[in-house]
Amino acid sequence: MKIVRRIGVPPRARGSLSGQNCPDLFELSDGNFAVIGTDATAALDGELPADASRGDYERIVIVSRETLIRAKADIPDA
Repeated sequence: MKIVRRIGVPPRARGSLSGQNCPDLFELSDGNFAVIGTDATAALDGELPADASRGDYERIVIVSRETLIRAKADIPDA
């Protein structure tokens, strides 16, 4: 599995002066997506709806609204 491309714009284009430690989205060679975000598992795990769950190996990650909105045009429809 490899990163094929960034989805959206680089962190610097979203206002990060250093370009480091910023949320990001990537498309992977197997068609899945990888997310860099803030781990909010401890804060949000108890807030999950009754019909949602996560495995011990999964984390709840926050990605800024701007990051996701600016990536929208690059997310494939299918």
